[in-house]
Amino acid sequence: MINVFIGYDNKERVAYNVLSHSIIQNSTKPVAITPIALNNLKDDFVRERTALSSTEFSFSRFIIPHLMNYQGWALFMDCDMLMFEDIAELWRMRDDSKAIQVCKHDYTPKEKVKFLGQTQTAYPKKNWSSFMLMNCKKCSTLTPDYVNRASGLELHQFKWLESEELIGELPLEWNWLVNEYEYKQDVKNVHYTDGGPWFTDYRECDYAEDWFKNHDECMLGHD
Repeated sequence: MINVFIGYDNKERVAYNVLSHSIIQNSTKPVAITPIALNNLKDDFVRERTALSSTEFSFSRFIIPHLMNYQGWALFMDCDMLMFEDIAELWRMRDDSKAIQVCKHDYTPKEKVKFLGQTQTAYPKKNWSSFMLMNCKKCSTLTPDYVNRASGLELHQFKWLESEELIGELPLEWNWLVNEYEYKQDVKNVHYTDGGPWFTDYRECDYAEDWFKNHDECMLGHD
């Protein structure tokens, strides 16, 4: 079973559902998809949301190893993504010597504002945590207490790990940043990091047609 956790934000509910559809349709292995939704985490995640929390799952994603009882592997994905390939291909890349595996982006955002007028912050390791293969037994530092009190940069820059060597690398094609990177056909998973086509201002962004195709497939048979 491939355990997938997707960040859930009430402003982007449609994105969560379309991403889930794209994962299921392309996977050759059974997947268990769990939303990281704040109303499901009230016993464990009590951190107050701040202006820097651009989504409801900005920090709650780090509670995943606790939800997995610090056993096995899990994949976290932001909801503003679309899967093009078989997630089982990614699952075969798991490296037990690593605590996490991510796409190691090295970029500065082109825009200073993203969807819904939110500030586009820039910092080292930006967007690394938006797509994480997590080796949960090696992420034991991420207790609910730690996740609730650690700073944003501590969490997103993986300062909770003993060594940078515990951060494995995945090909960028698994977290291809729409409009930040040039359009490319042979990508595995795209990330509408500035804003997705479910927002009016981004209806013509790269890979928008692919998203609407998946959206229409979701709606088949729905009156």
